Amino acid sequence: MKLRDYVIRRLLLLIPVLIGVSIITFSLTRLVGDPAGIYISERCLDTPGCVEGIHRQYGFDQPIPVQYVKYMQGLLAGDLGYSEAARLPVTEAIAQKFPATVELATASMLIAIVAGIPMGVVSATRRNRPIDHATRIVALSGVSIPVFWLGLMLQVVFYAQLGILPVSQRAATELYAVPGAAVPAITNFYVLDSILVLRGDGLVDAIKHLIMPSIALGFVTMAPIVRMMRSSMLEVLNQEYIKTARSKGLSEKVVIRKHARRNALIPTTTVIGLSFGGLLGGAVLTETIFDWPGVGQWSADAITQLDPAAIMGFTLLSAVIYVLANLVVDVLYAYLDPRIRLGE
Repeated sequence: MKLRDYVIRRLLLLIPVLIGVSIITFSLTRLVGDPAGIYISERCLDTPGCVEGIHRQYGFDQPIPVQYVKYMQGLLAGDLGYSEAARLPVTEAIAQKFPATVELATASMLIAIVAGIPMGVVSATRRNRPIDHATRIVALSGVSIPVFWLGLMLQVVFYAQLGILPVSQRAATELYAVPGAAVPAITNFYVLDSILVLRGDGLVDAIKHLIMPSIALGFVTMAPIVRMMRSSMLEVLNQEYIKTARSKGLSEKVVIRKHARRNALIPTTTVIGLSFGGLLGGAVLTETIFDWPGVGQWSADAITQLDPAAIMGFTLLSAVIYVLANLVVDVLYAYLDPRIRLGE
């Protein structure tokens, strides 16, 4: 099967997945309570007929199947409802907050990949040596340490004691978040926007705000990458073709770089892809600790405020991200190992 046909088939499979997710989330939000509750104020409760009017206005007085059909009609038209948590339409809330999450997730994943893959390779090639033990301790720490504790410790050291890094938000307000700011919101990716307008001060400020949350999130994401890369390398190094390559007189560096590492990356790619999908779905604890205005913090606010439109919008967004992440992982499989035949 050609790669193009495979990608098209997987994209078509996204449709039933989204329909299934929408049915489940729609049903759960109706079972939790009255979805009109977020639109009903205390003054409305004291006004005769106000509650009934709100139910009629938003169609909550109609049968559940009819409500779902209307919701899907709005979804296809790009109308996901109104988020009381963000005080914006859901589509606008996602457009504003998703770039912040993408920026944080990308920086965290870069840290995890750049540090995790070499650590896994070194740990496997120097098995049972001191550097292997040290690497496994680091990986175990990443799995064991809660991200909220690590984030708080980073704040204590770099903000409270050293005072060299900002503690919250994405950037300084005077540079980005006000009308007529020095760095306009071209793409809403602060690092990219500062580069596009050639503002070095804006770039430095955005990176400084990004350092602590990306380190905290990248460290806990790095741990499973290190462990998977190490175990995959150990398995690959025992294969016959590795022994054959060594017997031909190839240097150990060539054997590791061209033969072992590439094949060991195949199972590690799954961990990386799913981890990145999870980060894009919103790192709730990290965004909350650092007051990072992304979809993770927004989803937490939506849950605590019982905001059904925001919850459903966030859930659908997460479903799309995970399906696309799996698609990218499968495509990378074919790149890393040409013997893999997609769809077979």
